[in-house]
Amino acid sequence: MWAALLTLVLVFAVFSAGHAMLYKRDPRSAFGWLVTCLALPIAGTLLYWAFGVNRIRIRAQRLRRQWPIGEGTAGNSNGPERFLAQSDHLPKEYRPLIRISDAVTRRPLLRGNRVEPLVNGDQAYPAMLEAIGQAQTSVHLSTYIFQNDGLGKQFVEAFRAARNRGVEVLVLVDWLGEFYSRPRIGREFLDGSVSFARFLPSSWFHPNLHLNLRNHRKLLVVDGELGFTGGLNIGERYLVHDPAEPRGIRDLHFRVQGPVVAQMAEAFWEDWTFASDEKSGRELPQPKASSGDFLCRAVSAGPNEDFEKLNWILGAAISTAHHRIAIMTPYFVPNRELVGSMRSAALRGVRVELILPETNNIPPVAWATQAMLWELVETGVRVFYQPGPFVHTKLFLVDEHYAQIGSANLDPRSLRLNFEFNLEVYSPAFVEQLLLHFDSVRDASQEMTLAILDGRPIQTRLRDSFAKLFSPYL
Repeated sequence: MWAALLTLVLVFAVFSAGHAMLYKRDPRSAFGWLVTCLALPIAGTLLYWAFGVNRIRIRAQRLRRQWPIGEGTAGNSNGPERFLAQSDHLPKEYRPLIRISDAVTRRPLLRGNRVEPLVNGDQAYPAMLEAIGQAQTSVHLSTYIFQNDGLGKQFVEAFRAARNRGVEVLVLVDWLGEFYSRPRIGREFLDGSVSFARFLPSSWFHPNLHLNLRNHRKLLVVDGELGFTGGLNIGERYLVHDPAEPRGIRDLHFRVQGPVVAQMAEAFWEDWTFASDEKSGRELPQPKASSGDFLCRAVSAGPNEDFEKLNWILGAAISTAHHRIAIMTPYFVPNRELVGSMRSAALRGVRVELILPETNNIPPVAWATQAMLWELVETGVRVFYQPGPFVHTKLFLVDEHYAQIGSANLDPRSLRLNFEFNLEVYSPAFVEQLLLHFDSVRDASQEMTLAILDGRPIQTRLRDSFAKLFSPYL
């Protein structure tokens, strides 16, 4: 009997190790689970099936099959063909990048858009509240953090007022992100006045074993015609000029008009049907023209996807660069492929600049970042530390035409674990505007040189190198 039981345990351990080798994308993760299953046949195998299997991807793909987006909506052609960017609208040198994005996003590049930067919550929140106040048919919000503070309550009241006018209001908040303030914002919606859902909730009775897989997207879509996206959550700490918040967080958000808003609406609806009880399909908004001439495409990425969209698109954009790459991000722990692409670009003469916050709200991430900066600096990448307050801005700019904006950081969570939403924008005027902002920040920042990095005390370098060992999990 014991021999049969032992054989069964060993067979299951080998089966689990084989499953990890077949289905884990990251070879380090696959190897780690293989060793765990074989070295600890009982405990390791149980741990693998409890924490190592990405059920989110399975569930999301099953839901997508159950809820096919209707013909003629944003899910396939993204609306009338007159909005599709034709070859004569595309800068020739970017066509390989455009083809890669076409393939991995399965969304077309659309023309006729306008995108306007909004600096910090001081500009973004009034514009968002005004849009909610003028809504005629629908207001759809998806956010990671929705703080229950004075500003959060302003949004709650704006939602209620819109609902009282007969506007459909849907609010989706990440379950873990909701804990950033107490009491949680969900209590404000208990009266049922506004439809509210939590993304991947957990409880004692229904535990969620995938706490790492979060919805980090920031989307507001009003009437299917006006969108907002970027790095801003909802909270007073993003009001930099508020005297009551001396440690305010600096960030950029963006107001979006034009056909690409239909793609933003599609991304919201995929999240909403995943998180809420509403499982039936509905017609998505048809793309509408604006007075702009930007070429735009939505990039919604997550662990439920077949491709690592952000890694592939960012890598392709770096390889496309001829003159300049400008990157601003609060968390910089990229994979080896992106680091190699940045180094290669610098070595072939591209001006590569990276701006990071001098003070980081997650110290282990900052330590791991410092441990890898020398690789970039020694090949000509210029790295700058921006003085506080903490900077949460995400910008990725290539040459004079290409920008990628949105919620994603350059760290393992955004690139592999989180559900993220970015926007590709092709527009010389828009990129020039963002480069002016980038350059002004760079000029007020301190450049990190090899002498500074090598001059760190040995205990600091050991700490940073130790943190780097855990970079795939930060």
